[in-house]
Amino acid sequence: MTQAVILAGGKGTRLASRLNGRPKPLVDVGGVPLLQRQLAALAIQGVDDVVLLVNHAADQIAEFIARLDLPIQLTLVDDGEPRGTAGATLACIEQLQERFLVVYGDTLFDLDVGHLLAEHAQSGADATLLLHPNDHPADSDLVEVDAHGWISGFHPYPHPAGAWLRNLVNAAFYVVERRALLPWAGRMAVGDFAKDLFPAMLAGGARLRGHVSFEYIKDIGTPARLDKAERQLASGLVARARRQTPQRAVFLDRDGTLNELRGHIARAEDLVLLSGAGHAVKRLNDAEYRVVLVTNQPVLARGEATQSDLARIHARLESELGAAGAYLDDIRYCPHHPHSGYPGEVPELKRDCDCRKPAPGMVLAAAAALNIDLAHSWMVGDSSADIALAASLGVRSVLVETGEGGRDGKHDAVPDHVVPSIREAAALIVAASPILSLAEPQP
Repeated sequence: MTQAVILAGGKGTRLASRLNGRPKPLVDVGGVPLLQRQLAALAIQGVDDVVLLVNHAADQIAEFIARLDLPIQLTLVDDGEPRGTAGATLACIEQLQERFLVVYGDTLFDLDVGHLLAEHAQSGADATLLLHPNDHPADSDLVEVDAHGWISGFHPYPHPAGAWLRNLVNAAFYVVERRALLPWAGRMAVGDFAKDLFPAMLAGGARLRGHVSFEYIKDIGTPARLDKAERQLASGLVARARRQTPQRAVFLDRDGTLNELRGHIARAEDLVLLSGAGHAVKRLNDAEYRVVLVTNQPVLARGEATQSDLARIHARLESELGAAGAYLDDIRYCPHHPHSGYPGEVPELKRDCDCRKPAPGMVLAAAAALNIDLAHSWMVGDSSADIALAASLGVRSVLVETGEGGRDGKHDAVPDHVVPSIREAAALIVAASPILSLAEPQP
């Protein structure tokens, strides 16, 4: 059996105008109660045992589920007082299986749960948190992960002024091992997973993993968020964001395309976003392209920057993009360099590889991870290597005249389009491949 715990005890004070006296889990989303949508989505993914943690208006929820006809064993647990997400889960730990999902009762989602469970099981993590980028990271709870996907820190909102942080938001959907929670049972009567339990577990040596996904999951806890979710359902966006649906992508070079070309950037302080870059990436996000950064970073092999330095550079890049309401779905970089002779070089990285552009490794890895349809995707860059990479994979290419502007002469490749900057590239791509459905209203 596959078990999920749904945290359905909230009052929904901010949604009061839409509830008409009902508890928040029963709010209508496109004419269907949210809890019914959640249970149906879980059943489709093979979840057959659900523990509903209820508190406010528990009798209404009990009456509602009694009328449902779903292939799920449902158990209601009402401990009579608010305990927070972690406190409520810990209080019923004896009813939980060895591995279970945690689902928040105010989220609308369409997720490949089997994929998430398989990655969690393979990793051996104590818990796996679903993470995703969003268009407002500055006021979101952010999670820090290392180069191998392990969580190394939590950054709750509000963040320090001027902080550069990766745009990885806690999506409030988890896989948890019961054994990892047992030491906390009785020690945290009241508490929240994101703000209390997970940071404490991490400090205590627990292995927490981040699963970064583009799939649809949204908090609908306010009227504005609920309205947006209903528009996205009606437009087909939710279905188009399924992992099983082939995705369109725009692969972006970094230096000279998104940020000013300043040699080999080895410090975050030297990264300067090009004018209009944030607006351009947001246009691609809004047009439902997966935006993937693919960048050669020989500074690692040459010993001019460390993995920590590069992580800080990309944290600044994502923070700058986030300030414009834009985000990257994935970041891929090649750490190798084929030539030796640099002071401080890293010998194991000084080699030929299949990821250094124009080699296709980074694009192919991203395409496999995000189910990208290369035939309907684009490459935007400022070098002949970017254009040659696109040509080798049948991806349409746009050369921007910022940075090298294709003048490096290293590879014999002809772009499909030439434009002044990333701003014009985004406009061209969106105009050439519009969404074939109702577009979401723009603010």
